[in-house]
Amino acid sequence: MIAESAIREPLVTGGKTAHDVTNDIAGRVEDKPAPSWLLAMAISLGCLAVGGYAVAMTLWDGIGMWGLNKTVGWAWDITNFVWWVGIGHAGTLISAILLLFRQRWRMSINRAAEAMTIFAVICAAMFPVLHMGRPWLGFYWALPLPNTFGSLWVNFNSPLLWDVFAISTYFSVSLVFWYIGLIPDFATIRDRAKNKISAAVYGALSFGWDGAAKTWSRYETVALVLAGLATPLVLSVHTIVSFDFATSVIPGWHTTIFPPYFVAGAIFSGFAMVLTLLIVTRKVYKLEDYITIQHIEMMNIVIIITGSIVGIAYITEFFIAAYSGVEAEQYAFINRASGPYWWAYWSMMTCNVISPQLFWFKKIRTNIASTFILSIIVNIGMWFERFVIIVTSLHRDFLPSSWAMFYPTKYDMGVYLFTFGLFFTAFFLFAKFFPVINMAEVKSILKATGEGAGSSSQVAQEAEKIEN
Repeated sequence: MIAESAIREPLVTGGKTAHDVTNDIAGRVEDKPAPSWLLAMAISLGCLAVGGYAVAMTLWDGIGMWGLNKTVGWAWDITNFVWWVGIGHAGTLISAILLLFRQRWRMSINRAAEAMTIFAVICAAMFPVLHMGRPWLGFYWALPLPNTFGSLWVNFNSPLLWDVFAISTYFSVSLVFWYIGLIPDFATIRDRAKNKISAAVYGALSFGWDGAAKTWSRYETVALVLAGLATPLVLSVHTIVSFDFATSVIPGWHTTIFPPYFVAGAIFSGFAMVLTLLIVTRKVYKLEDYITIQHIEMMNIVIIITGSIVGIAYITEFFIAAYSGVEAEQYAFINRASGPYWWAYWSMMTCNVISPQLFWFKKIRTNIASTFILSIIVNIGMWFERFVIIVTSLHRDFLPSSWAMFYPTKYDMGVYLFTFGLFFTAFFLFAKFFPVINMAEVKSILKATGEGAGSSSQVAQEAEKIEN
C-alpha cells in the first residue's frame, strides 16, 4: 500500500493555465495606465522635482548647505547611503541564493525584487558622489588610474575605495542578472504586440529570442553562472560597507561584529522593502493569485530570523563594550541609550527588535495589513539604526571639547526626498512597461503546485492504468 502525503498549498492559486499567466501579466504592460498609477507617478515626480532643487543647490553651493560640522563630518548622507545599499540586498538574495537552493516560492517575487535592487543601488551611489562636493572635478580620484597631477594614486588600503569596486561590481552583476531574466518575457510581449512600435521596441529588448531548446539551455546556464557570481556579492558588499566604520578607531565603530551584523541588517531591511512594494503591486495589478499569502508568510519568516540576528548583535555590542574595559567605548553605548539622541536609539530598538517578533504569530504574519504596516516600521527602524551608528558615535568621541550636535538642514532632507522620488519613479515605470512577474518561471511551477496535482496514490493509480 502506498502512503498518501499531503500536498503543500499551491504557489499559484486560482487554477491558472499558462495562457492565463500570459494574459494576466503581459496584459498589465499592454493596457493603458490606470488612474492609480498616474496618481502615484505624479506624487513620485513631485518628490523628484522638489528633491532635485536640493540636489542642484548642493552641487552649486557645495556640501556646506548640509548640517555637517567639524565633529560630525558624516551624517545624513552616509546614513542614507548605507540604508539604500541595504535595501538593495534582498533582490539578489531572492534571485540568486534561493535559485541555487531551488526554492520555488521565489519565482513570483524575484523580478520586482531584482528591479528594486537596481534602483536602490543607484540611489545609494548618489550620496558618495554628492559628498565629493564638486564631483566633476574629482570623481576620478576614486578610479585606479594614474592622475595627471603627479604620481599620487588612489589609496588601495581604504575601505572607501573598496566600496567603489564592491558596489559597482554588485550593480553590474545584478543588472545583467535582472535583464537576462526579462528576455523571454520581452519576446512574449513582442509576439503579442498589436502595433509596430511596441513590436519593434520589445523585439529589440528581447535580442531575437526564438524559444528554441538550445536557447533555453543557454539561458538557464547563464542564469546559474550569474547566480553563482551574485551570491558572494550579497555577503561581500555590505561587509565592505561595514569596513568603512569597523576599520576606524572611533568608539562605537571599532568592532569586529559589524560585517555579519550589517549583512543581516541589510537582508532584514531589504525584505521589508520588498514586502512594502509587492503588497501594493499585488493589490493594484490584481496579482493575488501569483503573490499569495504563502509568499508573504515566507518573507515574514526571513524577517523574523534576520531581525533576531540584528537584536542579538545589539546586545553583543553592549556586552563587548562593557567587557572591553575601554572607558570611551563604554561611554559611547551609554550615550546612545541615554544621551541627546536617545529617541533615535529607542526608536531603533522598538522598530527592529520588538516589532518583528509579532511575526511569530501566524495570524499577524499572514495578514496583509499587519505585514504592510510592520514592513514600513522595519524600514524606519533600519534607517534609525544607521543614524545611531554614525551620528552618535561621531558627535561625542574622545575629546569633550569637540563634542557637537548634528541637525539636518532642508537640503539634507531634500536630497533624501530626491532619492525617494528617483526610486519610486523608476519602480513605477518598471511596473508599467516591464512584466512585473517572471512569466516563464511561473509557468514552470503551474503543474507541480496547481490545484490539479494529485496525491501519491492517485499518481500511482494513473501509472498503473497506463501500464495495463
